[in-house]
Amino acid sequence: QVQLVESGGGLVQPGGSLRLSCAGSGLLFSLYNMRWGWYRRAPGKQRELVATITSGGSTNYADSVKGRFTISKDNAKNTVYLQMNSLKPEDTAVYYCNSGIHSLDYWGQGTQVTVSS
Repeated sequence: QVQLVESGGGLVQPGGSLRLSCAGSGLLFSLYNMRWGWYRRAPGKQRELVATITSGGSTNYADSVKGRFTISKDNAKNTVYLQMNSLKPEDTAVYYCNSGIHSLDYWGQGTQVTVSS
């Protein structure tokens, strides 16, 4: 059974930084090089893509975070990271980790990020 556990969320002032981590466990991680992604849901809004990284390491970012956020992964640790710099109040949301292979898709429980002075 696949499990994704996020960590690293919290309260930060505008302009600050946070680093989110998501560790995956389960048989699939030992068999496949999974794809990864970070998504977020702000209060009153739909969930939106933040960043993705393919099994080959190609990355994709939402326009709103380009140049500020960086997604990376450590295949040996089955972990994906999201380095968030120059945070803005509009980045406040619950951030969800996603991982998958082929048609299989898995989600973490989410971690709250609040950007406020």
